Amino acid sequence: MHCKLIGVPLQVGASRLGCEMGPSALRIAGLGTALEELGHRVTDIGNVTHTPLRDMSHPNAAVHHLAETIGWIESLSEVAYRESADAMPIFLGGDHALSAGTVAGLSRRAAEEGRPLFVLWLDAHTDFHTLATTESGNLHGTPVAYFSGHEDFQGYYPPLSHPVDGRNICMIGIRSVDPAERTLLKTTGITVHDMRMIDEHGVAVLLRDFLARVEAANGLLHVSFDVDFLDPSIAPAVGTTVPGGATFREAHLVMEMLHDSGLVSSLDLVELNPFLDERGRTATLMADLTASLMGRQVMDRPTRDFSGSVK
Repeated sequence: MHCKLIGVPLQVGASRLGCEMGPSALRIAGLGTALEELGHRVTDIGNVTHTPLRDMSHPNAAVHHLAETIGWIESLSEVAYRESADAMPIFLGGDHALSAGTVAGLSRRAAEEGRPLFVLWLDAHTDFHTLATTESGNLHGTPVAYFSGHEDFQGYYPPLSHPVDGRNICMIGIRSVDPAERTLLKTTGITVHDMRMIDEHGVAVLLRDFLARVEAANGLLHVSFDVDFLDPSIAPAVGTTVPGGATFREAHLVMEMLHDSGLVSSLDLVELNPFLDERGRTATLMADLTASLMGRQVMDRPTRDFSGSVK
């Protein structure tokens, strides 16, 4: 497969600085090399930036960096649309606000190909706030509400040409939902699997059902992978740590199943904050998990100690 690595040094959507270093950390962790060793063709197009800013404000005084976020969404929507024409784009974040742009562009591409876009949201959070409901003002908490077509973004975020049908969105790993998000989610067809569902049924059963729906619809599948999907004991480099996340083996199982399905057409890797990492531990794990998604088998994985050296 032809993979395009696209750096997105976006950090204004979060409250803690450091995510802008995420793309560099993933590159240094050997993501590109790992994909090449699996036989993929890799093109790194470097880092993108936002479109020119213009004055913009919102009645909700908590909202911050609105103009910058809009600029990133505009830029990433075009980049995602363009780069998905002949390759699998892998967006190296950057905070999760970037998905407002990547998914918007990918949905436009899918529509032109006459296929529905499905989104697998691997995250501790639903990110279903609107500009009106967010209390923190952190806009990395808004992308799903936006790209699924919530009307609150009209006049602020860029117009959506092809909103993603809520019935085509599946969230796995959820364990932190604000009351306003919970209320809004009830009006959608979004599938939400929290950690209790994983504990009771196992992640394989939940993911297999969703993948069957994607395959039956001949859909394109975008995976948006937030570091805080993982338990912070194995992935500490994130500013929104929530205990009780996916284990090392659960995460690899998800990635291996995604590879086996042959359905994934694009990927976000978001919320990696190297400033909070331990000797590159989280960045290395993210690169390793991406390699599993792209075909690395259990028997192919090198043995590493916590410093990242290979035995």
